[in-house]
Amino acid sequence: MLEPVIDPQRIADHNESLESRLARGVEHLATELDADGHTSADQVIDAMVEFSVAAPSWAVGTGGTRFGRFPVGGEPRTTEEKVDDVAALHALTGSNSSISLHVPWDDVQPPDDPAGLRRHADQRGIRFDAMNSNTFQDNPSTTDGGRLTYKFGSLANTDPAVRQAAVDHNKYVIDLGMALGSEALTVWLADGINHPGQADHRDQFERVAAGLRQIHDHLPANWQMYTEHKPYEPAFYATVNQDWGSSLLLAEAAGEKASCLVDLGHHLPNANIEQIVSRLAMVGRLGGFHFNDSKYGDDDLTSGSIKPFQLFLIFGELIRAGDGRLPALAYMIDQSHNIKDPLEDLIQSTDAICVAYAQALVVDRTALAAAQLDNDATGAQQVLQNAFRTDVRPLVAEARRRVGAAIDPLGAYRAVDYRQAMIERRGSSTVATGL
Repeated sequence: MLEPVIDPQRIADHNESLESRLARGVEHLATELDADGHTSADQVIDAMVEFSVAAPSWAVGTGGTRFGRFPVGGEPRTTEEKVDDVAALHALTGSNSSISLHVPWDDVQPPDDPAGLRRHADQRGIRFDAMNSNTFQDNPSTTDGGRLTYKFGSLANTDPAVRQAAVDHNKYVIDLGMALGSEALTVWLADGINHPGQADHRDQFERVAAGLRQIHDHLPANWQMYTEHKPYEPAFYATVNQDWGSSLLLAEAAGEKASCLVDLGHHLPNANIEQIVSRLAMVGRLGGFHFNDSKYGDDDLTSGSIKPFQLFLIFGELIRAGDGRLPALAYMIDQSHNIKDPLEDLIQSTDAICVAYAQALVVDRTALAAAQLDNDATGAQQVLQNAFRTDVRPLVAEARRRVGAAIDPLGAYRAVDYRQAMIERRGSSTVATGL
């Protein structure tokens, strides 16, 4: 067994000085919730203990823009080291037990040893979440040694050879995922049109649908496939899968194991994402989530940092779809950490996601339903505001304590000085593959 990436005793030592204050906070909140009579503190804590949100492999390194990239040092050099960073994250939060890989950014090295990577993850207590294919960048291993190009699209391309290369790549990612123990494939496509008249809208869409059907037919019986929409970038005039309606049509065309993935940054400004969640859940095609936040577009900002009330409302719709419980979907953080230490940002995002979930759990759903039936807009809003303004952080922290994670994960991360330890081990100029 590998040595732990963070000594559990150091987390326990950091928790010791915080436990008495936490106990007082939990006791106070438990009394308040008992008085309300619709949700207990233990119910919320138990839900937090069970909850996990995957960390993406590409987010444990710094992101960048077309203007530059500024690595923080100690970034993972291999997929195994990315797993190590997620294991460190999970040790602190107790809520990041899986990693999502992006191929070829995270292709197995050596290429014939996925079992070795799986053993490494097993030893770290990390499982593999949904696999992500990449046909938005040319890669010699997927484009016939560079003879083909995705410049004008992948599954939507007019060249049958390019379309077949994209299908074959997705099949390869599925096969790799099977060897790693994953059970899902996420397909995000950059396909679209940058200039009016460049391509035919309908022909592009139908070519993508046909390609997704081929990929779907390669899925094992226990697998799922997620179609991920995005309104623009890099196709700024028209993107093939630009909204939830297009994503739904593509998922339905692909087959019964296909459903839609909602990325919170992949919507035009002020889109009602909670309503989109409701619609997709209503027709049984809501498959997963990528959590982040945005101010202008696909900003990939820290989850809950800009629109925390929206995040709370989204969790409310998820709980509604799950009849009082969070449905078993694919939950993942998808962010680009351009300035912050990536692990610190992932810690903050995980905490914000858990807080929003806990807030949604304390909504008085009986009172909310009654107000809605009475057309009492003021009363309904008050029910939601009461839950949103409830400081559920002690319950989230108590859940972490009960599973041996950190009461204050960011404080513990800085106390153990994990980043400096990684700089000493990996170097100060390493740059992780991915964003």
